[in-house]
Amino acid sequence: MIANYPVLKFFNSKDLLKIVTQELDVNLEIPHLAYIEIKKPNPKVLLFINPVDRELGIKYKTPVVMNIFASKELIQLALTRGIGEIINEIEKFLKYRPPSSFAGKIDLLKDIFSLRNVFPTKIKKDVRETHKLFRGGLNKLPILKTWGGDAGKFITMGQVYTHSLDGETVNLGMYRLQVHDDDTLGMHWQIHKDSAQFFLEYKKAGEKMPVTVAIGGDPLFTWIATAPMPHGINELLLYGFITGKSPKLIEVNTNFVPEDSDIIIEGFVDPEKLIPEGPFGDHTGYYTLKEDYPAMRVNHIWTKEHPLYYATVVGKPPIEDKFMGWATERIFLPLLKTTAHDLIDYSMPENGVFHNLIIGKMKVKYRGHAQQFMHAFWGIGQMSFVKHAVFVDENAPDLRDIDTLVPHILNRISFEKIMVSSGVLDALDHSSPQSLVGGKLGIDATGDEVRMVKLNLISDEHLMKKMKVACNGCSVDVVGLKQYFTNTHNPITFMTINKKTGMKGRLPIFEDYREHMRILVILDEERNELDNLYMLLWRVLNNIDSQRDIYISRNFYVVDATNKNKEYDDFEREWPDDVLCDEDTLKTLEQKGLISINEGFVKQFGLL
Repeated sequence: MIANYPVLKFFNSKDLLKIVTQELDVNLEIPHLAYIEIKKPNPKVLLFINPVDRELGIKYKTPVVMNIFASKELIQLALTRGIGEIINEIEKFLKYRPPSSFAGKIDLLKDIFSLRNVFPTKIKKDVRETHKLFRGGLNKLPILKTWGGDAGKFITMGQVYTHSLDGETVNLGMYRLQVHDDDTLGMHWQIHKDSAQFFLEYKKAGEKMPVTVAIGGDPLFTWIATAPMPHGINELLLYGFITGKSPKLIEVNTNFVPEDSDIIIEGFVDPEKLIPEGPFGDHTGYYTLKEDYPAMRVNHIWTKEHPLYYATVVGKPPIEDKFMGWATERIFLPLLKTTAHDLIDYSMPENGVFHNLIIGKMKVKYRGHAQQFMHAFWGIGQMSFVKHAVFVDENAPDLRDIDTLVPHILNRISFEKIMVSSGVLDALDHSSPQSLVGGKLGIDATGDEVRMVKLNLISDEHLMKKMKVACNGCSVDVVGLKQYFTNTHNPITFMTINKKTGMKGRLPIFEDYREHMRILVILDEERNELDNLYMLLWRVLNNIDSQRDIYISRNFYVVDATNKNKEYDDFEREWPDDVLCDEDTLKTLEQKGLISINEGFVKQFGLL
């Protein structure tokens, strides 16, 4: 089976491939199995050789491949060389100075010569010479419907190639693409994406926009489609830089795409037509709601002789973008340092779904330096969409040593070093009163430990009784309470409630109990397990708008991380649902012997 697929032979040679021979449905079954696999300790690439659509009565000939970036090992195999080597080379080029000696000039020439393969090679071949015309529409491809609440099937690993109206600037991005019918794809390119800016150019000129979508081929192209390259820079230059090989491209529909693409979809976007897109269970772990977006009318689909269909599954963390994001963090650190010169390292934890939290380590040189970094980060490209930023100094633990890092931060939180601001947000954020703009929180956790009056800590049970007294008469039922990090200066108390009223204006009532607490976080009882700190933090970072939901009274803080609605909170937007697995689908996969999960696993990852 895998003899025709070099990439699969490679994965198999490394014992990183699992082949699923049973017939599984592209609706829910295949993505649910991949979702369970990615949450295991040692996930593998999954190859589904018998995908079907029972509703449409289709048995697909094209196999489905998922989890191609399911581990650090897999992402580094895609990069073709060690990530440290790539970082060192980037730093070397960024630090170039004019050579002062003849030997230095020779070394410079060698380095310049080594860049000869960075630039793409445009092969003078027609797509008909490299691919064959696919006799069928989008529904004849094994495109997946991941979640029960999704509006339909979505392409989730499509490399979307576009160019500006004048053809001078090109872009490669990855956006979810909804299948509306056999020849219509929704284009979920958000307002800040380069493709969206090109779209506005075509709209102003009254011309249709050519779009080409590639799927498969070298996995590195797929990762590069997610890379946050500076505006106007061809993402494919990164491929050549990383691999030392010039990417070979063919022209399809005026866009240049990799010759080795398994599937190529070409068409045009009419800038005068928008159609409803979504809902879609997204990587935030919530559904993004229905909204009007452009759509591509598909003219042709081209495939290799034996194509593969690549897909990813998104939802609650951890998912595949954990490892894709890790590579992005590491490779783009040297570039970020050129703007934030005293930056040492940064991390975007996966349960912060990347745009909800960044933790940075820096060399602090003067008072207010961390606040300056907050402003800098909130003004840099895709970093500007980050909601919450925490900065520590060079004496802090490794940013990925969470068990040590969190107490270090909590011992340095003081109300004088907290910044609450507002700014642009990611289009996927659901918590702010308005879309695209909302509260931002910055915490300066640099310097020495704070000095504070010692708390009178009491047991969870005793504190919960006091919280019930505090909430008596305010239409809030306290259900559970658990304290974390009680050995720090700023312990965190998580409290779950059944909410029958809005919390805004009621947060100060908890001040009467500040002798026992520093940070109180309030959540809904439903779907929040107090013993699962990983998912509690995911919920809080998703659900809060810092301008609306945080009450600060000197060194006492109350955070309202409950779901918001019109009735209780005067919240005008629609609050989305959690992404949840379909219980019947999980049972089917268990009956087929493909998964074996217990209640603990289900609760750990919030599956149901």
